[in-house]
Amino acid sequence: MRALSTLLVAASVFAAGSAFAQPMANMSGMKAAPAAKTGQGIGVITAIDTKANTITIKHGAIPAVGWPAMTMTFKATPPTLLRGVRVGQNVGFDVRTRGMNAEVTVIRPR
Repeated sequence: MRALSTLLVAASVFAAGSAFAQPMANMSGMKAAPAAKTGQGIGVITAIDTKANTITIKHGAIPAVGWPAMTMTFKATPPTLLRGVRVGQNVGFDVRTRGMNAEVTVIRPR
């Protein structure tokens, strides 16, 4: 009887382990977060929002991140990038993207 009890306990532990392992095995199908891409652009500042720490730039194509020419609002990282720039100013800038999130990391007057 004791051997049967030990066998039942072992079978239960094995079954429980398999039940917990199954969800973990399914995680392999999950998509990883997109890798960050960086690039450089040239454009004209069309808006600055110091409260939201954003800058809108009408820019040319940025092939390094796969973007055509467009007007886009970026988060300024760090926010101090917004100091000393103005609407209408021509700038060069560095951008970092991760999925649909984009931020300007350097602004260079042109």
